[in-house]
Order: sequence, then C-alpha cells, then structure tokens
Amino acid sequence: MTRFGLMVVMLSAGALFADPVVNPGSRVPILLELFTSEGCFSCPPGDRLLEELDRTQPASGVELIVLSEHVDYWNRLGWKDPFSSSLYSTRQGQYANWFHLEGPYTPQLVVDGRFQLVGSDRREATLAIDRSKRDPKVPITISNLVRSGSRISTSIEVPPSGPPKRMAALHVVLAEERAQSSVTRGENAGRALAHVSVARVLAQSGSLDLRDGLTKQLLLSVPEGAGANGLRMVAFLQDPSSGRVLGAALRKLEQ
Repeated sequence: MTRFGLMVVMLSAGALFADPVVNPGSRVPILLELFTSEGCFSCPPGDRLLEELDRTQPASGVELIVLSEHVDYWNRLGWKDPFSSSLYSTRQGQYANWFHLEGPYTPQLVVDGRFQLVGSDRREATLAIDRSKRDPKVPITISNLVRSGSRISTSIEVPPSGPPKRMAALHVVLAEERAQSSVTRGENAGRALAHVSVARVLAQSGSLDLRDGLTKQLLLSVPEGAGANGLRMVAFLQDPSSGRVLGAALRKLEQ
C-alpha cells in the first residue's frame, strides 16, 4: 500500500477575492467517506449503499463524491484486506476525536466531515446529505489530469475567498474506480466483495489561508497493480480543527 506517493511541484497564491460559494446552478459537492473492511461481516451492506449512492446520485442539486477507506484493524481476524492501510485507521481515529466517540467502528460513513453514522443506514445518510447541501462550499478545480506510466500529473486551483482569515488543509486522493476480492478467510470467508472508489493514495498536500487561494501542480505515483478498472482523483479542503469539509472536487482519469 502506498501512503504518500505525492510530490508538490509548484505553489502560487492568488491576489483577488472571490465569494466562497459554488456558482449558482452547479451541483453542491458533498464528500462521503466510508470506513470499511473486507474482514468485517457487517461492512458489505455499507459498501453496497456507497456504490448505489455513487451510481444513482439521488440527491437533487448535489454531487456525491464517495471514497472507500479500508482500515487495517480487522486484518488480525484471519483475512488481510488488500486495500487496507493504517493511514485510513489513523484518519478514522481523528474523526472519532472530532465527533467525541469512544472509538472507531465499521462500517462508518462520514458526510462532509460534519455527520457520522452507521455506513449501511440509508435513512440517516439521506438526512445528513440533505443537511450538508445547505452549506456554502469553496470551489476547487482539478485540471490537466494526465497519466504517464506510473505517474499522474494534475493542477489544482482554489480561488481566493476573502476575509476573515481561515486556514484549511488540502487533501488529495487517488482512488480505484472499482475493486473486488474473493475472500477466503475471516468473517466474510466465501464471499465475493465489490467496492467503489477505493482510496489507494491519500495525502495532505499542505495548508492554505483561504483568503489567498492557491494554484498547485502535483505529481502522484500510482500504486503497483492499481487502476486496471480506472482511477479517480478527489481533492478536498478540510478545517483542521473541526474536520468539516469546506469544498471537494472529483475528476475521473480517462482509460
């Protein structure tokens, strides 16, 4: 599993101010992070719900940007999830702190860093999405996305959003469009499991003052064996003190 594989090439700050709201008429991006594991018996229903939300995009005026983040703490029960990483376990632990939970659990769905719920709970997911779509979002643009062998280059732009001062962390994710496994051991032994938008690289690419904005050129390394069914890039801004997602964007890589 490649944790980082991301190299910053250039950073420049903007000089003008802009309203930090998605343009009228465009869909509001909402980030859905599913913390899951192939070693967890109760996780497949959460995987299926995430795939359905991604495929059907059921919320009017909303773009649901989904990520499957496979934790590694279930690996001890006999099946090592091939998509798991301690990176996602650590990220989920940070959410547990932000939400004042006793600890992490799976499947857990985090909606825009604001709401958390059991990942297979369709009703609660619908309510959280409806609440999140009312929030203003900082626009993010992913452009010039090109793959050359095991490297991907791209440009990310965040326009200046004016005072007051507000810091945000920029995260970049490279995810497999689809993935599947035939599980032979553990709680899901004998089952064929399918996943959507499986995070393979997740890295914080610095922080910024939203008053300044940024333009950034990035190079990412594709993990060995990833991308046979397509790749997605997700970029999102997160409040480092609360975990709230301030903006998100998705681009799919051409096959």
